[in-house]
Amino acid sequence: MAGDDCGRKRQAGSTAASKTPENEETQRRPESERSFQNSSNGWVDVDHVITRKMQLIAEAEQLKPAFMKEVDSHFTEFVNSLVAKSALLDSSSAASLFPASCAEKELHKAKNSRAPPEHGKIFTARRSLLDELFEVSHITTIYHMFIALLIVFILSTLLVDFIDEGRLVLGFDLLVFVFGKFPVVFCTWLCMFSATVVVPYNLFVWWAQGYSSSSHRAVHSFFYGMLFTLFQIAGLGFGPTYVAVAYALPPASRFIVILEQVRLVMKAHSFIRENVPRVLSSVKDKSGTVHIPRISQYLYFLFAPTLIYRDNYPRNPTIRWGYVATKFAQVLGSLFYAYYIFVRLCIPLFRNSSQETFNLRGLVLCIFNSILPGVLILFLVFFAFLHCWLNAFAEMLRFADRMFYKDWWNSTSYANYYRTWNVVVHDWLYYYAYRDFLWFFGKKFRAAAMLSVFTVSAAVHEYVLSICFGFFYPVLFCLFSCFGVVFNFTLNDSRKGPFWNVIMWTSLFLGQGVIICLYSQEWYARQYCPVENPTFLDYLKPRSWSCHVKM
Repeated sequence: MAGDDCGRKRQAGSTAASKTPENEETQRRPESERSFQNSSNGWVDVDHVITRKMQLIAEAEQLKPAFMKEVDSHFTEFVNSLVAKSALLDSSSAASLFPASCAEKELHKAKNSRAPPEHGKIFTARRSLLDELFEVSHITTIYHMFIALLIVFILSTLLVDFIDEGRLVLGFDLLVFVFGKFPVVFCTWLCMFSATVVVPYNLFVWWAQGYSSSSHRAVHSFFYGMLFTLFQIAGLGFGPTYVAVAYALPPASRFIVILEQVRLVMKAHSFIRENVPRVLSSVKDKSGTVHIPRISQYLYFLFAPTLIYRDNYPRNPTIRWGYVATKFAQVLGSLFYAYYIFVRLCIPLFRNSSQETFNLRGLVLCIFNSILPGVLILFLVFFAFLHCWLNAFAEMLRFADRMFYKDWWNSTSYANYYRTWNVVVHDWLYYYAYRDFLWFFGKKFRAAAMLSVFTVSAAVHEYVLSICFGFFYPVLFCLFSCFGVVFNFTLNDSRKGPFWNVIMWTSLFLGQGVIICLYSQEWYARQYCPVENPTFLDYLKPRSWSCHVKM
């Protein structure tokens, strides 16, 4: 018995001795690692290694979205803080030069001269978003897919023409037609631009030089203000419109004239709006020197891809001419892309639409068949103009602030979509329409200010389309001023999540289908059912509702 006890004690002692820290750590490890360790005594369990590797990759993929979201949020906060600090530095540097009482007086004077905040839009050096995204191979692949779709359109057109004609037809009759009468377009643009250079600048100089010495400053300002308004309405407003209608310019040529007309009107207004308050402030301060911008600064602004005037903008050190050539080549490619979209998807659909009786079923089919060409045209307008055209001019002028748009495709609300689709026009509407409305009527009328901006924007869009197409058919005006306003208040910034992004895209697709369908039907109805000696009401009455031609 004693021997057995001694044997049991020795066995227990050996067991206790075996419970070293290393062995305890081994027992605490997961069973998967212990099995791997046990199977590693001379042989490696390859299946287990692969399984473990896949588990680690899956865990990393699960952590990657949260990590990237955190990085993006912190980076956005960092950039916003930098912009805010730069604005504070500008204001603090001015405040440090004057006592607090003087600063209060200056603030009171500023309220009488222009809408706060004083500095308005801040321009900073930044790249366009697509230029950054195209550095990612996944986004570049999507760009390549659109190029491949263009190649498919070209092959389809060539093959169909070869089967029908027995030869390759390489004519571009549609492009030649829509861009016709180009000498008239160029002469009209040259006159518009020359008048915008001479008249607003000289009117401002004459007003500024005589304002301080004038004994009747209100009358002096009213006189020059009326001259400027007359130039905006008659010179830039009526003149180009008359040329477009009287010379029967084709649609694309009219677009060039009318869009340049609108751009120059907005530029001239910005120049006067930004410089008049500075003259008023200098006269009130009795500084003796009136700040008048140089003509070179005004000329640079007229070509710069912005509608907000500043004496100076952030500039890049060099011009990348290869980048400029690439952007203009992409604009040209987009024009041919739009040509093939109309030839393959629009003209065959609408050419014989006037033969059919107008009914609800045909209208619904027309709208849904127009969604694809409408969305492609939307993408091409965005890419060709807001990205390629503006970036090409920005590069030639070394204009460093390239934020012409934001990530509108990620919008979950129409309020955010309107702010991010076209930042250039949005800035003008925000500073000179919305904010000036609030400055004049008070901050209680925010809803009225927003409605007024929507109304003005919808009216200008419909004016452009009416002049360019040669008829009044307020489809875009109704979509913009009615549905756009409703969506802006209902689908507001409180809507978050992927579901609302899907809703936004669905409504955008349907809207493009409605626009392409109705305007195309009206265009062909005007061609097939002309009216002899049309009256003014004939231009306002939709002809597609009653035009039925038997071919």
